[in-house]
Amino acid sequence: MKKYFIVCLGVLSISTSAQILLNDDVHRAINFALENDIELENQKIDHEKLELERQSILSKYIPRLEATALYGYLKSNGNLDIPTFNVPMTDFNLFEGSTDFKTKGQAFHGGIMAKAVLFSGGQIHYGAKALEYQNKGNALMMDLKADEVIKDIILSYDQLQLLNSAESLIDESEKRLNKETERVEKAISVGLAIPYDRDKIKLATLELETNRTEVQNKKQLLALKISQATGLSIEEILQTSYVVEPIVIFEELSSENRNEIKALEAYQQATQYVVKKEKGSLLPTVGAFGGYSYTSVFNSDVSTNSALTQNPIDLQLNHLTFNPTWMIGVAMKWEIFAGFERKHKIEEANLSLKQIENKLKDAQEKTALQLEKNKLEYQTAIQQIEIAKQRELIAQHNNSMAEKQYKAGLIGVTERLTAENDIYKESLNKIQTIIKQRQIAIETYQSAGVLSTYLISK
Repeated sequence: MKKYFIVCLGVLSISTSAQILLNDDVHRAINFALENDIELENQKIDHEKLELERQSILSKYIPRLEATALYGYLKSNGNLDIPTFNVPMTDFNLFEGSTDFKTKGQAFHGGIMAKAVLFSGGQIHYGAKALEYQNKGNALMMDLKADEVIKDIILSYDQLQLLNSAESLIDESEKRLNKETERVEKAISVGLAIPYDRDKIKLATLELETNRTEVQNKKQLLALKISQATGLSIEEILQTSYVVEPIVIFEELSSENRNEIKALEAYQQATQYVVKKEKGSLLPTVGAFGGYSYTSVFNSDVSTNSALTQNPIDLQLNHLTFNPTWMIGVAMKWEIFAGFERKHKIEEANLSLKQIENKLKDAQEKTALQLEKNKLEYQTAIQQIEIAKQRELIAQHNNSMAEKQYKAGLIGVTERLTAENDIYKESLNKIQTIIKQRQIAIETYQSAGVLSTYLISK
């Protein structure tokens, strides 16, 4: 298996584990940031809402129980016309002409009805599966956002350590310049130096003060940013201190574990189920029902004229009751033609599936390229650390020599201050190079989709 090897023993001695070692405070800050991130919280809410929607679809399989009650007053005018019947051996026609009548009364109906879906053409099942895989894809995209939060917190704390180191380097330079000031003051008093040397050192000291102010302001701003993300106090954040060390990668990393790829694969499956769901709309829907009811018509009157006597007839009905009325059966609904609406929905779903497949193919190519790019940058960053270390050692040696030569009068104050400035810049550059390497290593893990897997607390 291909490995990432380090080009120098110096870096190898720093870390031999293929994990991202985090300070306990940083690890805790990451957890707080993940809990407080608003975008992540909203994505969690969307995830829960979609799950509830999936459950709502599946609940269509559960029988529905409905209770109904109806009371009403009825009043109606009507006309009745029955075919005329001639009575044999008489000259009398029965039911000749039409008859007007009036009716009124009261009615009550109450019942309970249960309904259940037996077959939906697969629309319920496939619809629920589509939402299941869509939610799975959304959860994987949430992990992408979580990785960004993790990366931001780690690099923010790294930058804070860089500023702490810069402050320490400024203090060390200031101490050395103060000693030089004391020596120059004594030399001036005996005529061995001129005020110009003292002023040059004073100017360098003032520049250090300016740098210190800038560093402190940046620390406060960075601590405020971390505080807003985590909820931790600025004082607690500023107290966090650790040695910034390179992150060494030994594993063979692959982009196949990228959450973007997994999410698109989940969306692809979801869209496939949507296609099946839309095709299911071409099939009939079958359901079962059963119920019990009570129906009664009471206090009813019917008024009409008798065809025989030509006198009004009033009929009264105390009640007409149907109880109990039981009903059970199976019903089918089949929408045979819907104006091509279902056909168009199926075509639309197939086009959406094609889009997802194209995005998946494109993402696979781009993520693989991104990972290879990060691997090359990682190897370059490892080499840069060794170069930065060598430059720091050279600057330290030059500064030591310049200090001795200045005391001996072999160089002027300008050369001495240049050496002092070089050691500050090179020491800071080494830390910046390490932090840059850490960032590239984190992005390499991130591009392989395994960042959170390699996080451990010291």
